[in-house]
Amino acid sequence: QVQLVESGGGLVQPGGSLRLSCAASGSMVSDAVMSWYRRAPGKQRELVAFIYNRDVTNYADTVKDRFTISRDNVKNTIYLQMNSLKPEDTAVYYCKMNIGSTHYWGQGTQVTVSS
Repeated sequence: QVQLVESGGGLVQPGGSLRLSCAASGSMVSDAVMSWYRRAPGKQRELVAFIYNRDVTNYADTVKDRFTISRDNVKNTIYLQMNSLKPEDTAVYYCKMNIGSTHYWGQGTQVTVSS
């Protein structure tokens, strides 16, 4: 059974940084397409970033050059380093694992950017 557990969310001031973690069990992150999504209040869930194969990455335009997705295959964990945070980055952030046509979601972690 695949389980994804996110952590690292919290309250941060504009311009600050946070690092989110997503620890996987039951399957290897190295074998999957791993993604971060977010859902802001009153908005639909949106793709933030993903990583696959030999660390090929892609980012939403809204976070490019501020966020970095990475993977630690030994710890079976992915990360989202978020720098220069803005109030509009406030959302619940979710980790997703895609293996073939099957996907799994974590429970989400709240990120709030506010002064």
